[in-house]
Amino acid sequence: MLDPFLLAAFAAVIFLVYHLLNRKYQFFAERGIPYVKPTLLLGNGASVLLKKEDLLQNIQRTYETFPNAKRIMGIFDFVKPIMMIRDPDAIKQIGVKDFDHFVDHTPLFTPADCEDVGTNSLFGNSLFALRGQKWRDMRATLSPAFTGSKMRHMFELVLDCARSTAEYFREEAKSGRTTEYEMKNVFSRFSTDVIGSVAFGIKVDSLREQDNDFFVKGKAMLNFQNLKSLIKVIMLRSAPGLMNRLNVDITSPQMNAYFKDMIMDNMKQREINGIVRNDMINILMQVQKGALLHQKDEQDTKDAGFATVEESSVGKALHNRVWSENELVAQCFLFFLAGFDTVSTCLTFVSYELLANPDVQQKLFEEIMAVEASLDGKLLSYEVLQKMQYLDQIISETLRLWPPAPFVDRYCVKDYLFDDGQGTRIPIEKGQIVWFPITALHHDAKYFPEPNRFDPERFSEQNRPKINPGAYLPFGVGPRNCIGSRFALMEVKAIVYHLVKNFTLERSGKSRVPLKLEKSYIAMIVEGGMWLEFRPRA
Repeated sequence: MLDPFLLAAFAAVIFLVYHLLNRKYQFFAERGIPYVKPTLLLGNGASVLLKKEDLLQNIQRTYETFPNAKRIMGIFDFVKPIMMIRDPDAIKQIGVKDFDHFVDHTPLFTPADCEDVGTNSLFGNSLFALRGQKWRDMRATLSPAFTGSKMRHMFELVLDCARSTAEYFREEAKSGRTTEYEMKNVFSRFSTDVIGSVAFGIKVDSLREQDNDFFVKGKAMLNFQNLKSLIKVIMLRSAPGLMNRLNVDITSPQMNAYFKDMIMDNMKQREINGIVRNDMINILMQVQKGALLHQKDEQDTKDAGFATVEESSVGKALHNRVWSENELVAQCFLFFLAGFDTVSTCLTFVSYELLANPDVQQKLFEEIMAVEASLDGKLLSYEVLQKMQYLDQIISETLRLWPPAPFVDRYCVKDYLFDDGQGTRIPIEKGQIVWFPITALHHDAKYFPEPNRFDPERFSEQNRPKINPGAYLPFGVGPRNCIGSRFALMEVKAIVYHLVKNFTLERSGKSRVPLKLEKSYIAMIVEGGMWLEFRPRA
């Protein structure tokens, strides 16, 4: 028989934990902020964790809970209170105007009061995870690498990968082999080839060499769908200090060593042999020598499409910080992390929308044929690609319907009083996390009529002025927006151009229209895969 004293002690502990959690869940009620009632311990993400809905559905449903909430509402990420900023003007105020109060992302690898993550974690040393002045200096260091002029130099490498991919599928069709493909797999392989060439300086052909080491290791490194990886991500978010002390990284030490050795060996060989190539390795070598600077005469115009985000003054500041090898390698690692999944996911949804909307696909093909005629046998150039209006409209609308980041976060680094000048005054304390619900804004009929309909005409020259820029945020907002938006759009456009030029994208026996997303906590994954058939054009 159990000791009554032990039973009473156990019950008291349970009651105390429940009381403390319940007290924590009163955070918004005490401040008069409308909030969604959380599930004990799991917060407002319980339905996603329990696989009852996907992440986009969860954010959309949460956003719509209080349609009359003017600016801010409350949710809970497990037990952490999160302020969801649901108004474009408020997002601009917090993310741009008062950015100095919200410089950082939520700390992942170290306690919030510690700016330096140390030397162990590649992800922790990447631009995304860096904080404070160190982030500012790294942003300024890397910003010159992503200007329009640098994109023109890198375009040749991306174009080679796009042409090779299209040629592979033509060879497959000629040989009588299958013309039915799962597009997430196809575009993951294409993205790997681009990253290998542009970021790591190596030649990879992941379609012809399906089991090449670079693709296999990269795919394994970015597999966050298993239980072990899910627990690791949750712990990094909820107890970053403990994870840092335990030397836990988002990827394994073996994977970190593999990519670091590859980059450092490549840099060494280039230094010895005097090799110069227009890629990220060359840029890192310039950074080491302090030779990578913004060109004073460069017009950094918005030539890469409507979705492109512009660099702020933060990215153009001068500094004298010297970076370690690990800190530089970490930026190539981030390039892989972002490029592998984000670009391949975007391309998967572009291919779906072209499949589901054959009239749009036909109009794009006609634009491509007009461009081909103007090229008169010459290769596609960066400048010509960026002038393709309808292609840009398709990509912009796909990014609206299927934003690569369903939400973005900011971490309050010093006490702040939100005041919209219209009577809403809400204190936001240091340490408070805020979210911008991008997918919900993109699907709000106030900003985009018939929001669930795919309509590239929203982004035509005549309709663009009607778009509220604060409600369209596919690459984030403010100085902490996505530094690689130009490169990502260039990569997406290059492969879409060559695939539609060579093939009609048609439904196969495995195609699902409309598609459904898997109920995943981490990524946007199409249930059953995104299948289609490549029909060669005459």
